Amino acid sequence: MALKVDDISINTIIGKGSSITGNLRINGFVRLDGDINGNLETDGNIIIGDSARIKGDVKAKAVIVGGIVLGNILAQESIKLLSNSAVLGDIISRKVQVEDKAIFHGHCISIKDEEQFKKTSDAYLESKAIKEKVVLS
Repeated sequence: MALKVDDISINTIIGKGSSITGNLRINGFVRLDGDINGNLETDGNIIIGDSARIKGDVKAKAVIVGGIVLGNILAQESIKLLSNSAVLGDIISRKVQVEDKAIFHGHCISIKDEEQFKKTSDAYLESKAIKEKVVLS
């Protein structure tokens, strides 16, 4: 199943007070102000609002975090952590911006060159998956 890109307008809004348990694959631009207990993936951009909380991994083209993410963030183009955000997990992107007072605890891979970024991020994700399998066994 291929995801299609449509970043002109917000395709999906998960509003404040909403709570979702399970993994989501969404097409296009996503605005999150509620809670997700699971992974969130899109081929577009994601805005994680101030009141949003995610317990799971996030994968998108670009991510802006204003809320709390307990998981890893992989964004091919960019990740921006706003001043009131908290990320407890690894971030992987070609461009990373962290504002004052943002909380970040994890590893960061940020490589501008697209080819080198893909190679390094793939190797990191593969080693992380292997480690998780060893720990679970």
